Amino acid sequence: MTADTQAASATTPPNRMTALRTTLLGALLTAIGPVSMAIYTPAMPELVKAFGTSEAAIKLSLTLYFGGFAVAQLLAGPASDAFGRRSASIAFLLIYLVGSLMAVFAPSVDWILAGRLVQGIGASVGMTVARATVRDQFVGFEATRIMNMIGIMLAVGPAIGPTIGGLSLSAFGWKSVFVLMVIFGVILLASCLLFLKETTVPDRSRLRPSILVSTYFSLLTDLRFLLPSLVLGGAIGALYAQGTMLPFVLIGEVGLTPTQFGLGMLIQTGAFLSGSIALRLVSGRISGPTTVVIGLMFSGIGGTMMALSVHLLPPSFLSIMLPVGVSTFGIAFISPYTVTVGLAPFPKTAGSASALMGFIQMGGGFVGGLLAAFLGDPLTAIGTIIPAMEYIAVGSYIAYRIINRRQ
Repeated sequence: MTADTQAASATTPPNRMTALRTTLLGALLTAIGPVSMAIYTPAMPELVKAFGTSEAAIKLSLTLYFGGFAVAQLLAGPASDAFGRRSASIAFLLIYLVGSLMAVFAPSVDWILAGRLVQGIGASVGMTVARATVRDQFVGFEATRIMNMIGIMLAVGPAIGPTIGGLSLSAFGWKSVFVLMVIFGVILLASCLLFLKETTVPDRSRLRPSILVSTYFSLLTDLRFLLPSLVLGGAIGALYAQGTMLPFVLIGEVGLTPTQFGLGMLIQTGAFLSGSIALRLVSGRISGPTTVVIGLMFSGIGGTMMALSVHLLPPSFLSIMLPVGVSTFGIAFISPYTVTVGLAPFPKTAGSASALMGFIQMGGGFVGGLLAAFLGDPLTAIGTIIPAMEYIAVGSYIAYRIINRRQ
């Protein structure tokens, strides 16, 4: 091999993946985070009884999961830049499996808490690598369409997750919920080993502390990145945050069984799936910014409906889930274009940018969950925190459009 050939191989990524393969693997990788939450939520009230603990302790398990997921992304992203998307995915998925097995064999609630934290750390690689691989290979409208298709496929997992979790819980007990996570982790690990190709040129310098800090600082001070990330942190963060509240509202306040709760959550994920399909149908006819405006209108209206229903109506399934469905329909319109424009200016640090965007997104859910635990009453929390987060998303996008026009 000549020197010129060696130089070229050091700067040229290996074989690229097709759009279909990128979409399928991206959907699986992105799904690991929300699926691990969706399958788990029906079991939360049962875990309170099984371990003779408090609701606050079990809510903490979700908070730890969110925290581990959010913070670990800040390492998972640079690790995928430094060692490659494939190697980082395999390593973090192994961590996820360790956390899942800790929960399966947990002798006490402390082991559940620790297992969920480790699970969150391992799952953090999914969203980061999925977005980075799209950014590595595709740009513009094609990237947005792939992101949208990932969203459509992603909706299937969380849609059936609560239902599967509720049925498994009723039939086999709480341990079976974590066994399902082990199975999903093994399937995803095998998929990465067999089908995920390297889409970037690894650069070990990206993990140097000085470069890492400099990269994140430059991203946080660049409004082209920060404002789209805050849009996602408000809108999708609200979706994650309400996941910590809905089990206690619908099971504790409305009186649903875990199985009924799992079936009822089909409204949320069905709304997301419907929004993703609707976006795919109209994406060729309207601009990306217009799709975000439509999505934020639905999300803002849904948040307002939630605030009004909680404070003016007695809690019922429809009074809670109808606003959830409206806002979730809108979220499907927001994510693809917002992710694309937020990552587009940063091709050399796509992994780190994707990680920080995911951190802000999940951080929104983490802060929302903490505030919900602080307020105590789940109805007050869902009727106050969720609308506020939707309004933050709307305000951030308005600011982005104003600044973008000036530039």
